[in-house]
Amino acid sequence: MKKTIIIIGSGFSALAASCYLAQQGNSVTIFEKNETIGGRARQFKKDGFTFDMGPSWYWMPDVFERFFNDFNKKTSDYYELIKLNPAYSVHFGIADFINIYDNLEEIKNTFENIETGSGKKLDTFIKEAKSNYDIAIKDLVYRPGVSPLELITPQTALKLNQFFSTVSRDVRKNFKNERLIQILEFPVLFLGAKPTKTPSFYNFMNYADFGLGTWHPKTGMFDVVRAIEKLATELGVTIKTDSPIEKIVVENKTATGVLINGNFIKADIVLSGADYHHTETLLDEAHRVYSEKYWQSRVFAPSSLLFFVGFDKKIENISHHALFFDVDFDQHASDIYDHPKWPEAPLFYANFPSKTDETAAPIGMESAFFLIPLAPGIEDNQTLREEYFEKIITRFEQLTQQKIKNNIIFKRSFCKNDFVEDYNAYKGNAYGMANTLLQTAFLRPKLKSKKVRNLYFTGQLTVPGPGVPPALISGKLVAELIRKSTRS
Repeated sequence: MKKTIIIIGSGFSALAASCYLAQQGNSVTIFEKNETIGGRARQFKKDGFTFDMGPSWYWMPDVFERFFNDFNKKTSDYYELIKLNPAYSVHFGIADFINIYDNLEEIKNTFENIETGSGKKLDTFIKEAKSNYDIAIKDLVYRPGVSPLELITPQTALKLNQFFSTVSRDVRKNFKNERLIQILEFPVLFLGAKPTKTPSFYNFMNYADFGLGTWHPKTGMFDVVRAIEKLATELGVTIKTDSPIEKIVVENKTATGVLINGNFIKADIVLSGADYHHTETLLDEAHRVYSEKYWQSRVFAPSSLLFFVGFDKKIENISHHALFFDVDFDQHASDIYDHPKWPEAPLFYANFPSKTDETAAPIGMESAFFLIPLAPGIEDNQTLREEYFEKIITRFEQLTQQKIKNNIIFKRSFCKNDFVEDYNAYKGNAYGMANTLLQTAFLRPKLKSKKVRNLYFTGQLTVPGPGVPPALISGKLVAELIRKSTRS
């Protein structure tokens, strides 16, 4: 039977869910608090420069394809993909960097040239990672996290030991060169936890990296947001911006609608793609499933200090994606997870989309954003932001051997306070809840409220976890739960 469904937020998971729910024949309306859609994946334009404000890595192209296939569409119906070569570069010192190319054979050669025997070891390592990818991404992550039995399959039984070892341990067992170790540990940072705390099974991220490659939508990640928006509207979804939710209305332990600007909007089902913790604050305390103590006990993925920068010239000696690992990796990780504070010497990431997309900056100029991972919940002010910009831009100049500070014509920062203000993000986190062993699958906050009927959740704090591909999957999972509940 057709239901009236309200969705809170317009990030990837909410947009994906709206498509599936509309496909089922429901009347679906999205309410977004900000002026534009996309959640963390919003787009920002200024003085001829264009920036993706959030996700910038397009990995796991098969997950995106599977999403559109569910609607008898293809990604190519909506946007064009470019495979990056090099996929990214990793900088360790002045003019000392390693390029990760777009195919495994070249990557193996790179490894072999650095550490004798590592090319063959990498081949074996990636084959194991592919096996895990086939189990995880093609099967396990499409399970709703209702029961621990979801994780028990003939395939996972053979890999049980990998849930009790760590990515870091397995990498270091096979490779000795510290630079190669850091490159192999890097992909799990997308899962929001230290490699020393991430189960070995998650090495499937290395297959996503080396096996499937790094892609870029022709004019940026917002191409994907626009694509799903177009699909949603084709399916009949209504999207309303500038519509912050004030309260989720509950009667007789059943969600009946929401309050927006003092007006009650009735619904048969309420689905939140907003921050899970924030969503529960929209409920009276008696209707909340998770206490403040629960949220405080969780391991959250980092927040970030971001800088969106426009340069009046082309920048040299840099690739589209670049990681700067010229300082102590373990110390920075400790400053995020063990003893939360601003790192003395931060690792950082630089993204120059105008290297690939000529629309990202005016002719002859360059757009870039810089990202420093930070502990969630720490102090954030303008003085600290400027201090850290000076730190990383000075190192950038030294490591890439060029002067660029005087060529900055535009700069905007975005940090913990902005994540709270714009996204209601708990402690200003940027990536959600980390995928540690005790925060995996059925151990994550549930897609369906245990206390309020007809109230559901989707996104990075629930199943399956952080990242854009998991967000698309989360939208599918919750839509399927809703479909089953409306049929029963």
